Amino acid sequence: APPAPPSSRVFAELDLAPAPAPAPEGRVGPAALPGREVHVSGSAELSARPDRARVSLRLGSRKEAAVAARSSVSRRLQYIAHSARLRGVPEENMTVTEDFSRVENTYQMEAEVCIIFSDFGKMQNVCNLLIEKLGTSVTINPPHFYHTPEAIDTLRRQVCVTAVGNTRRKAQEVCRLFGQALGKPLLIKEEETKEWGGHIDSHLPHTADSQTLQERIQNATAYASCRVFAVFEIKGKENRRNKLL
Repeated sequence: APPAPPSSRVFAELDLAPAPAPAPEGRVGPAALPGREVHVSGSAELSARPDRARVSLRLGSRKEAAVAARSSVSRRLQYIAHSARLRGVPEENMTVTEDFSRVENTYQMEAEVCIIFSDFGKMQNVCNLLIEKLGTSVTINPPHFYHTPEAIDTLRRQVCVTAVGNTRRKAQEVCRLFGQALGKPLLIKEEETKEWGGHIDSHLPHTADSQTLQERIQNATAYASCRVFAVFEIKGKENRRNKLL
């Protein structure tokens, strides 16, 4: 037997039945229901690149004298902070963690600097400068890209607004096809929303060190989709006066 044809999806429906007549005076009847409507479903899908990157830098020193170990790390920490500030990184976007310990007959000083960037070009400039000036005395881990909660909220709002706009345009096209004019919305209902991909603020890296910068950004890109159902009023016949002239 031949395969059954795929089922079609209804995305628009016109109801051009006249509105029910009002009840005679003095007699109670049901409220008049709108009789001219267009029912439409529409959707949208949007994406948002990560809006933040966290870069972790590690450095250390092991000396026989405690003061020498501290001084070696301290000078590099000051240079890193100074270089970042000169390129517009706010002080609150830099976090320094230090660890001082005794190892056998020596003193070991280790430090980690975490810098959060909202400008990825600025991030690359800072990292390139530190590699050039500090060389192997500092280890710069690959950046971790992520979204702030505000960025995800913005994506959710935008995809819903876009879905409603697409649905209205679809309703206008259907009405125009039948020579009707679209009226006000009577119902707009969100049927389904989905989100996938992206990284929320986290200190744990989720990507391999071998990936390029653009691959990391792509892997951290967030996606959202929204499907809505809407009912619009049909005002009447489309004005064809201009077409007849």
